[in-house]
Amino acid sequence: MALLEIKKAGDTVLKEICQPVAKIDNKIRRLLDDMAETMYEANGVGLAAPQVGTAIRVVVIDVGNGLLELINPVIVEREGTDTDTEGCLSIPDIFGEVERSSKVTVEFTNRRNKKQQITGEGLLARCFQHELDHLDGVLFIDRALSIQRGESK
Repeated sequence: MALLEIKKAGDTVLKEICQPVAKIDNKIRRLLDDMAETMYEANGVGLAAPQVGTAIRVVVIDVGNGLLELINPVIVEREGTDTDTEGCLSIPDIFGEVERSSKVTVEFTNRRNKKQQITGEGLLARCFQHELDHLDGVLFIDRALSIQRGESK
């Protein structure tokens, strides 16, 4: 495994609409491993492929319940709304209040090429939406109701 460079706001890859993964092979599995290692090293809870310079639809997430690896994820159901503070590894020291759905269901393919579905609430739902936004070139600051510098509250 290897640590990858996390791209910062202003890098054009962060504004790209990512391409679907056509074939899950060892290259994709290695990317998933490297993304997870990079996310953990940076003390993040999620990381999308464009954040490490690869414009494909791949995300890793761990909000404390174990690593989730999502290939070609799509939100298929949303419920409720919730506003909370978000930050991003690609936008250090900036935080914002963002309204998101409070519960979402995501369909995706795993590293073994199996279709799966997972429903998340709270932080997991927020993380799904934040990371999937990255796959469409949307940053949390594009959705923020307010922005502040410094430490998260």
